[in-house]
Amino acid sequence: MVCSPLLIKSLLPLCLTFFTFLVSAQSVSTTFNKVKLQFTVDNGVPKYSVNYSNRPAILPSQLGFKLSDTVSLNSDFLLLKTDSMMVDETWKPVWGEVSEIRNHYRRITFYLKQKATDIELNIVFKVFEDGVGFRYEFPLQKKLKFFTVSDELTEFNLTGDHKTFWIPGDYDSNEYAYFTTKLSEVDAWKPRMISYGDRKINIPDQMAVQTPLMMKTTEGLYINIHEAALVNYSSMQLHVDKEKFKLSCSLVPDAYGTKAYLRTPDTTPWRTIIISDKATEILASKMILNLNEPSKIENTSWIKPMKYMGIWWTLQLGTGSWSYTNNIDSLSAQGKIVPHGKHAATTANVKRHIDFAAANGFKGLLVEGWNTGWEEWYGYWKEAPFDFVTPYPDFDVPEISRYSKEKGVQMIMHNETSGSATNYDRQLDTAFRFMNKYGYTSV
Repeated sequence: MVCSPLLIKSLLPLCLTFFTFLVSAQSVSTTFNKVKLQFTVDNGVPKYSVNYSNRPAILPSQLGFKLSDTVSLNSDFLLLKTDSMMVDETWKPVWGEVSEIRNHYRRITFYLKQKATDIELNIVFKVFEDGVGFRYEFPLQKKLKFFTVSDELTEFNLTGDHKTFWIPGDYDSNEYAYFTTKLSEVDAWKPRMISYGDRKINIPDQMAVQTPLMMKTTEGLYINIHEAALVNYSSMQLHVDKEKFKLSCSLVPDAYGTKAYLRTPDTTPWRTIIISDKATEILASKMILNLNEPSKIENTSWIKPMKYMGIWWTLQLGTGSWSYTNNIDSLSAQGKIVPHGKHAATTANVKRHIDFAAANGFKGLLVEGWNTGWEEWYGYWKEAPFDFVTPYPDFDVPEISRYSKEKGVQMIMHNETSGSATNYDRQLDTAFRFMNKYGYTSV
């Protein structure tokens, strides 16, 4: 890469401030506060690394893609040019812990072209005071129009066998309790499965963990890896290489094994790396909020945030059940349906939760498993297990509505689609009339 005198002149004032922007023929680095990003094209392979307070957090790691038409976009690249800009702005969220959020970062875009294919790929980094976000851009071009992604080859090479807070890379559930082990002790097949189905189908990769993934180094550095602006793209899990202490992007596929369907110009979600000496600063970081797309809703006055509770964990822990009976055959037979006695969404249990909510400042209560169909909601290839209006015999809708109103607690509707969006779409008008009739304002 050759820098023109004009470019060097324009960058010189920036280099004299609190960050640096250094360009060489093969690498670019920038430092913002404690965070340093290094980007290189090493023999045609794009790589990046991140330091924090002069300590390595992410070692040089590969970037790129494998497309389903056998095109690999991870090598043979030329770095055509770079551009950069500084952004410092504030914006007001609709709700949250703070009324204003500062969005302060250095943006650097690297423009790449693969020599053999002439395919262009841009990689955009935003360097914040507490970490780095980056994503890929596929610009409008003749050599690439409609395409699918079979793998994203993003890597996160770590400095050691970090203390890791993780849950299994289960395609059907992210509701596991977190495990705390060394990175080398991760085993996604060891915990009891929460999701229904076959382990090899739901968790095909024994070394896969979900994001956000939190780690702590032996030097006390906290590193959190996640994503932002996840729209029209597969969610990211991470494959753990125990020997090299390397994390690789592992996208969740659809039924055909495809990870994304794109058309240029298009972008991927942001990959986020939040770093700090203090765990509380990871939690307080606004990086992911800043990387998400701004809201397109102009009038937000109708949004009324509330703190609510529910009966969810009794179901997850196995002390309660969504379903009403164990005898599925009785649902289609003449006669009385025999309850199994563990149904959680009963009038009495819901009233008990309403009392607790009222006494402890919870404005809303979410109840799952109140309506018929849970015996057949999963694994039976039934398109319409739910009608969204018929309660189980032990769930008295009028009485619960009366009692919750008396106690000043807003009931929140729960509608389970069981993955059958067409069934829900056909019955939305019926379901919403039911909610309006009984005073549900949110679902």
